[in-house]
Amino acid sequence: MGGRVTLQDVASRAGVSIKTVSNVVNDFYRVAPGTRLRVQAVIDELGYRPNLSARQLRAGRTGVIALAVPDLTARYFAELATAVIAQARRHGMTVLIELTNGERSVELAMARGLGSTLLDGVILSPLALSQADLSGKPGRVPVVLLGERDYAHTFDHVLIDNVMAAREATAHLLATGRKRVAAIGAQQGPASATAHLRLRGYREAVQAAGTPELVAPAAQFSPQAGSDAMRRLLALPEPPDAVFCFSDMLALGALRAAHEAGVRVPQDLAVVGFDDTEEGRYGVPSLTSVSPDKPEIARQAVALLADRIETDGPARKPVRTEVGYELVVRESSAPARTAKGTL
Repeated sequence: MGGRVTLQDVASRAGVSIKTVSNVVNDFYRVAPGTRLRVQAVIDELGYRPNLSARQLRAGRTGVIALAVPDLTARYFAELATAVIAQARRHGMTVLIELTNGERSVELAMARGLGSTLLDGVILSPLALSQADLSGKPGRVPVVLLGERDYAHTFDHVLIDNVMAAREATAHLLATGRKRVAAIGAQQGPASATAHLRLRGYREAVQAAGTPELVAPAAQFSPQAGSDAMRRLLALPEPPDAVFCFSDMLALGALRAAHEAGVRVPQDLAVVGFDDTEEGRYGVPSLTSVSPDKPEIARQAVALLADRIETDGPARKPVRTEVGYELVVRESSAPARTAKGTL
């Protein structure tokens, strides 16, 4: 085939629409596996390569997207940012990282694309924004939301099922023979949607098992907050024999407090975290944790944003996509009987 291979050439050879070819090129998930394989085979056969620079110039685009997160000191967001950058490069895009600190004004500015022509799109993990903040007609810049707060399908949204994940984590502790499973991480206020969902999952599990609720609040998902909460729990007349922490950072603080109090993990106290960060994987003992599929979260978010940019904004309805997770069992939650040597 002479000349530069175009989307139309690929679409004609594969017997699909140009839009379908674009979805495959942008790694957008809404393509049937068989169709994706057929289109990819034609792309490889014809040697099609998207001319990203020409496409951006023609469309008046910059090739820059933003990832706005509340906290870059949290390992979860650092790992997520790394995954987003890797996916964006596959689409020929550069990522600008914006720290919001969970401030409503900053999040609102990002949801509006900073009000400039700098950005082609935004991936936003909001804490403070309400449904009213995100209601109405979408702005010029496409936005994909991350996180667990329900925004009633106003924007494309990528999330995991936090309630189910928390329920499974708590049920795992109960299945090891623990009888007094506590939770660390309860929060109040508009920025606490994730904590509310994980608390709900915890409560569903302990209620189903008929065991007591032991809930310790934590203003932040930090090691210090986890340590303080764990000390309060250990000071109870009947302290817990297991604890589900709503983040790995809380769990690391809980592990430190247990060590300082002479409480053995997992012999006396089993611990489970959430996020499966590198610190938890290499701790002593290694931390059992809920592991959200961060690479898939990044892939879906970037693909949704690339598709929205490619089709010039709000033409299609918003998409809500749930990504999987895994409870990774490690040393910190060995069965109670085994840990105490009574098998």
